[in-house]
Amino acid sequence: MAHDEVKHDYHLVAPSYWPLTGSIGAFVMALGLISWMHADEGGLFNLPWWIALVGVALVLWTMIGWWGDVIKEAEVEKAHTPVVLIGLRYGMALFIASEVMFFVAWFWAYFNAALFPHDHGLSGWPPEGIETFDPWHLPILNTIILLTSGTTVTWAHHALQHGDRQAVKFGLWLTVLLGASFTAIQAVEYSMAGFDFAGNIYGATFFMATGFHGFHVIVGTIFLAVILMQIYRGHMSAERHFGFEAAAWYWHFVDVVWLFLFAAIYLGSAGGAHGH
Repeated sequence: MAHDEVKHDYHLVAPSYWPLTGSIGAFVMALGLISWMHADEGGLFNLPWWIALVGVALVLWTMIGWWGDVIKEAEVEKAHTPVVLIGLRYGMALFIASEVMFFVAWFWAYFNAALFPHDHGLSGWPPEGIETFDPWHLPILNTIILLTSGTTVTWAHHALQHGDRQAVKFGLWLTVLLGASFTAIQAVEYSMAGFDFAGNIYGATFFMATGFHGFHVIVGTIFLAVILMQIYRGHMSAERHFGFEAAAWYWHFVDVVWLFLFAAIYLGSAGGAHGH
């Protein structure tokens, strides 16, 4: 049946073992990480540290193979019809919506402590003894970098729509480099922190919210780097480039979340203690 002429606009996905390998890889990676984190306790999770690397390798292998199959379906089999593309767009929109709710949880954890510090045994917010970051130092620099990256990825998208592939490459290179710069600066910022993750609710909420955003920046940077490689290999056109659209949507989502983080956590805490 797979070789018969298609008489409908829908895509019946062929059987694949990638979901299985991805699940196994994620499980092995989690098992290895848990074992590494509890290495001093022994017991059931007394496994070698390289087990986590095996899981990471399986996950990466799954991503490369699965994405390769999707590209083949789109470029070779022409299976991504207008009807299928609508479903893909809805799927990406729902994924980003779920990510929004994910960050809502971290924001609420922060605001719950910031608005009701006495319920947590604190005299005020930020807690006494916490030296917060100066928002007009590295945080504002990272804000400028991330907002600039939003303009470069939009420029690259418009260039692809007009068939200017050289401008697409240049815009994507700028975006990837800006994303990597954001990550590097955030690592420097963390090294300068005047508080720890453990032992205080400010540090816990700060590092969880900004850290998970930083993880999303890394994922988005990889996402855009994969799109850049596809452009170099001749994939995507002005008419068909959903992968680029999805990456751009994700990157703009990361931009918007950072603006809320900057306003709520950096600016919102700056007046309560000495800036660091």
